[in-house]
Amino acid sequence: MAALPLDATGHAPARRGTRIALPVALAVLALPLITAAHHSRPAPYGDRLTVHARVDDARPDREPALRATGRAVQAYDKESGTPRWTYTRAGRRPVTLLSAPGHAITLWSDGLVTDTARADGGSVRWHRAVPASADWLRTPAARAGAGVLQPLTPDAGMLAVVTPHRIAAYRTSDGDLRWVLPARTGCAFEPARAVRRGGALLVAQPCTGPAAWTAQVVAVDDYGRIVPGRTPLGNGDLRRDPDGAGSPEN
Repeated sequence: MAALPLDATGHAPARRGTRIALPVALAVLALPLITAAHHSRPAPYGDRLTVHARVDDARPDREPALRATGRAVQAYDKESGTPRWTYTRAGRRPVTLLSAPGHAITLWSDGLVTDTARADGGSVRWHRAVPASADWLRTPAARAGAGVLQPLTPDAGMLAVVTPHRIAAYRTSDGDLRWVLPARTGCAFEPARAVRRGGALLVAQPCTGPAAWTAQVVAVDDYGRIVPGRTPLGNGDLRRDPDGAGSPEN
């Protein structure tokens, strides 16, 4: 058997294969730890979205119905009652829901509004926090979120979130904030008393001091407050202009 050559220290040099194999072995051993750490990371906003039935198997031509069950939002088949997907958020509960074509919009107990892909529960598209709403939602005055989520267009392409201090409008395709209307000083909006007249949403705004009745009702649409002679900006939806020119965004 041939003797190994010795280096200057009198020791046999390490084989090249050993030098390469050691880092590879360490990487293989570390892989399960890295994978476990990745899966243990908390989901943003405490989201947990579970799909129960594939859309291919659950009438893809028909969107599911929605219901709040305890601390979860559940989409289910209207005919069979079979759950399609369930959406929960850690430590939160759904207050009220809005069903719209392609959208499952939820107001949560911490004042967060979310939009989930309604048909397949494939993703939560966006999250938007509503300022100063969590404490109010816990009071009887909130009436379990009645009237807070208001579609501003027939297809719910624009959504109004009505709370006592403000009305905020979001584009549902991406959750973009389009406009905000604060309540008048000394007054507060009452979402539960909102009614729709044609293309306008009328929101009660009672005041604590003397005020004309016209000041205690506000009319809005997808472009903002309706007042005589207004020139509203657009909402980034070019479909409104048949010539394709569109309107400038807010």
